[in-house]
Amino acid sequence: MVQRFGVIGLDHRHVYELTQHLIEAGMVCAGYWPATSDPGVLEGFRKRFPHIPDVAEQARLLEDPTIQVIVIAAVPCDRAPLAIAAMRAGKDVLVDKPGITDFAQLADVERAVAETGRIFSVCFSERFQTPSTAAALDLVMQGAIGQVVQTVGLGPHRLNRALRPGWFWDASTYGGILVDIASHQIDQFIVFTQSTKPEVAFASVGKYAVGDGFEDFGEIVLRSERASGYIRVDWFTPDGLPTWGDGRLTILGTEGTIELRKYIDIEGRPGTDHLFLADAKGTRHIACQGRKLTYFRNFANDVRDRTETAMPQAHALTVCRLALQAQAKAVPTAG
Repeated sequence: MVQRFGVIGLDHRHVYELTQHLIEAGMVCAGYWPATSDPGVLEGFRKRFPHIPDVAEQARLLEDPTIQVIVIAAVPCDRAPLAIAAMRAGKDVLVDKPGITDFAQLADVERAVAETGRIFSVCFSERFQTPSTAAALDLVMQGAIGQVVQTVGLGPHRLNRALRPGWFWDASTYGGILVDIASHQIDQFIVFTQSTKPEVAFASVGKYAVGDGFEDFGEIVLRSERASGYIRVDWFTPDGLPTWGDGRLTILGTEGTIELRKYIDIEGRPGTDHLFLADAKGTRHIACQGRKLTYFRNFANDVRDRTETAMPQAHALTVCRLALQAQAKAVPTAG
């Protein structure tokens, strides 16, 4: 049986990637609800997917028995309520990060997951859409650098002030910088260290340069029964960098280190997804660009088979919880 999905919430450009990857995984998009806070996103969606029909009411997608999945890239504070409505309508959910922006939403999502048995999956794109991260995880699982004792995740972003919709500037709608961006690095810390009891040891946010109370810097220190982690996120990518952010991940093991330059190797090799490995044998560069992504195919299989191969349900909720905890306890460093 062909798997079908609908799209509700066209407020962030990540909706393009979510839709395209599911189509490449063999699913069919049955339609989208065109309501949006950013007409540019809707225009871009229509240009990329002219064959996908729009529907006048979101209820038509939720009530369609031939649709198994709802994709959501709405305004962040609206994602959890939409996901809950979809799950209670019998649909599995693939949501852009952050999937949850406050603790009340977290409790509601956990309740809906438990009561419906539906999948609530958050696409942490800095892991699931970067081949270098997948290659690094394979090396770690093979024991290439021994036991992982620390990760350092850096998530700089370009502000692109003129392109941002109104909700982007309001912490009550996007959740704060640690909820919005740092969920990526929290996800990677848990996976690479195989931690079962992660917790937030310290967090801070800064309001250095953007103005109007906007959080443009954040950091988190994580710890667990196995390892520690440091996270830094910001909105300070300079205009001179030819990509939106120089995202990096360093993985420290007892027998070696791995460093990822996910989006650019400045003044170095062209392209994306550069992996650098240092161990007892020496150092080497591994080009990962072009490696096949597995998350979306695994998600489609999970929808069909009721499994958890793409991402355990508990993991998605744990990442959301830690991001909320970090944001709640963050100490202001400037502003």
